Amino acid sequence: MVQTRQWLLAHKPSDLPKLDGPDATFQLTTTTLPELKDNEILVKTQYLSNDPAQRGWISAHINPDRLYTTPVREGTPMHARSLAEVVESKSSAFQPGDICLASTGWAEHAVVPAATTQPCPDLPRGLSKTHYLGALGLTGLTAYFGLTEIARASADDVVVISGAAGATGSMAVQIAKKILGCKKVVGIAGSEEKCRWVESLGADVCLNYKRESLAADLAEATPGPDGFANVYFDNVGGEILDRMLTRMAKYGRIAACGAISNYNASPERMTGIKNWFEVISMKLEIRGFIVLDFMAKFQQAREVLFKSLEAGKLRVEGGEHIVQAGFEDVPKTWILLFEGSNTGKLITALK
Repeated sequence: MVQTRQWLLAHKPSDLPKLDGPDATFQLTTTTLPELKDNEILVKTQYLSNDPAQRGWISAHINPDRLYTTPVREGTPMHARSLAEVVESKSSAFQPGDICLASTGWAEHAVVPAATTQPCPDLPRGLSKTHYLGALGLTGLTAYFGLTEIARASADDVVVISGAAGATGSMAVQIAKKILGCKKVVGIAGSEEKCRWVESLGADVCLNYKRESLAADLAEATPGPDGFANVYFDNVGGEILDRMLTRMAKYGRIAACGAISNYNASPERMTGIKNWFEVISMKLEIRGFIVLDFMAKFQQAREVLFKSLEAGKLRVEGGEHIVQAGFEDVPKTWILLFEGSNTGKLITALK
């Protein structure tokens, strides 16, 4: 019998999650794992994926009937994907020592179905397998399908991407400019340093949303009438989305990927849309999406990303923010997502 530590959801937060005190959002516990059944594997977590979407899975004010996945229930382990090592296997598809992508949750060890676990073969150029959690995993696929399927971006388009220094945004910048060949790519990020990094990835210009001149900067980057944005890849929602509605060209397409600006706001503190008439007057298309909508096309998209990587069109080096942490510090690392601390994909490397 294998014992493991887990982080459970103790209290669903309606505001910023609490890491300490009697109302702490998470609780550390130890449990005994069940014996392996046929077609199951025992894995040891090496790296945890930190994703803004996880905040929605534990929200106190989201109706679970309107969530795209099963929410985390109080008293159960926090959901998460990880890069893990196979310790024991009752599946012909995995052998001890294999590295895989698994839905382990916040746990040091987990018993997982082999059918839902993805092998992780070596990457070209000796790249770290941690990229399976980010640029070459669901993160990269989210950027790809958001641009190609939802926004239908083309070489004729001006594209604006918010959260451009984040995991998904930084891939969207590169896909838009270097794979789709969009005529202009504008990033939005949270510091001058991040903006320069986004420009190094291929953005024609990146704007610091913390500057008081953001409205003027955005107007300069998307001068009308011919320079308005045809595509907006939205990772943040809130005030920036509201501002972008005034910079969209007629028939513009908005891929609604995330709304991190409101994830930790109670309902009365959420920022809303004031410029909705722009949607009507400019005949805009706004469509939300989840990457799992496109599972049937995952392999095709992966081939595009890998070929682009080999051709030098994609840069994944430098696109990870890996934090070494003890298991007891897993929530503290995850909360960095909402403090603007990371550039690229935030990953927890368990000590």
